[in-house]
Amino acid sequence: MNTLSAKLPIIIDIEASGFGKGSYPIEVGFVLANGQRKCQLIKPDSSWTHWDLEAEKVHKIRRLLLQERGDTPHQVALWLNQELAGSTVYSDAWGHDSSWIAKLFDIAELNPSFKVDSIVTLLTGEHDLDLWQQSMDRVITEFKGQRHRASVDAAIIQRCYELTKLRAKNIRRVA
Repeated sequence: MNTLSAKLPIIIDIEASGFGKGSYPIEVGFVLANGQRKCQLIKPDSSWTHWDLEAEKVHKIRRLLLQERGDTPHQVALWLNQELAGSTVYSDAWGHDSSWIAKLFDIAELNPSFKVDSIVTLLTGEHDLDLWQQSMDRVITEFKGQRHRASVDAAIIQRCYELTKLRAKNIRRVA
């Protein structure tokens, strides 16, 4: 389905323990330009104690699951650096995601080998921003029934980007 696959950006998404002060990343997922999804649960560092039950209702990841199956922040940071080295990855929630990535890499005592930027920086055409919400509504319907998790959310954002760019290209062709 990736009709623009050579031009599709790598999208990253983070699920977190909550929002605001004290929150931390609990799952990181991304989708590559070819549509391949990758995801890791993150075992909370002992200093990470904030847990928001409202956030848990959305992502449905229990703290116990993170303790049992999550990788340490250091392992996840190493994995991200290996997988994304030299890339720019894009987020639809740059403010939150970049701060959670910073928190992950800070506790791991590593520097990211990749850059995180906002997906909005890629929406340059005059129609792109207008078409984004229409595309998102359609993509949410396409993905209906899939769990709200980091790699699925990243795939949704990438598909929305693809659809937005296709629609904008068609509008320019007609104009």
